[in-house]
Amino acid sequence: MKIAIIGYGKMGHAIEDCALQQGHEVTCKIDLDDPWPDKIDADVAVEFTTPHTAADNLLRCFERHLPVVCGTTGWYDRYDEVSAECHRTDGRMLTATNFSIGMNIMFALNEQLARLMNGRPYKVDIAETHHIHKLDAPSGTAITLQQQIVANSNRKAQEVPITSYREGEVPGTHTVRYESPIDTIYLTHEAHNRLGLAQGAVVAASWLAKAGTGVYTMADVLK
Repeated sequence: MKIAIIGYGKMGHAIEDCALQQGHEVTCKIDLDDPWPDKIDADVAVEFTTPHTAADNLLRCFERHLPVVCGTTGWYDRYDEVSAECHRTDGRMLTATNFSIGMNIMFALNEQLARLMNGRPYKVDIAETHHIHKLDAPSGTAITLQQQIVANSNRKAQEVPITSYREGEVPGTHTVRYESPIDTIYLTHEAHNRLGLAQGAVVAASWLAKAGTGVYTMADVLK
């Protein structure tokens, strides 16, 4: 598989290493302020940039009929616009707030736990910690956890507060806490490095390269 990497920072380097180890070929790397070629020789692009550049990068991929996997968060105020353009151009896009297989397992557990805890006398909150370079707070992953709890219980978003911490080079830790006067339940995912994200993104790219036109999420890949 030929992969174009959009955003050649730490995640871009990790994705390149992972892709090469799996026998794929990285044919194009576009970083901040790099010019975009009219045509890109790739089967799929993987985009990890910044909240204020991601949406335009996705639109550029659609213009070039290039399927794109996007791991950037913080741009979802333009999600409807980008999704509509993907459909209009018969494009392919896969987005996720977190590509880690372990984190996606936690997403499934979080939904189940929210249903089990619905109506029980527990308060719930979410804490997330990332490295100091992360631009969006709360993280997209934490927002997904919050949305899942709301969707699977009678709680409102304001009843599921998120606390964000930015410390050193922490890859990412997310904790859902249910607390009552008699006990506390924790559901935690702690990333040790970026490898889980990179591996998941390459798995998603391989899946999207063979998929039909449309807008997808990591849930489609894991099915």
